[in-house]
Amino acid sequence: MATHRVPSSYGGPIPGNEPAAPAPVQVPPSCAAPLHRMAAPAVACVSSGSLLAGGNEVLIEHRGAYYRLKQTSLGKLILTK
Repeated sequence: MATHRVPSSYGGPIPGNEPAAPAPVQVPPSCAAPLHRMAAPAVACVSSGSLLAGGNEVLIEHRGAYYRLKQTSLGKLILTK
């Protein structure tokens, strides 16, 4: 069966043309724990699963402003203010 691309302006799914499941992500050993400090440089590594806690959305407070981190149906992350 051939795969067809649908223009982004189309408003709905075409039966039988559902997007493929996202490829599994290889997690580096430095991100194996929910929060881990890497050796050098010191950068925090937090898994998206621990941030989203099983949901699709989380609010993040930063310097008095709130940001929304959302996971799309394709598994991508979007950060908005």
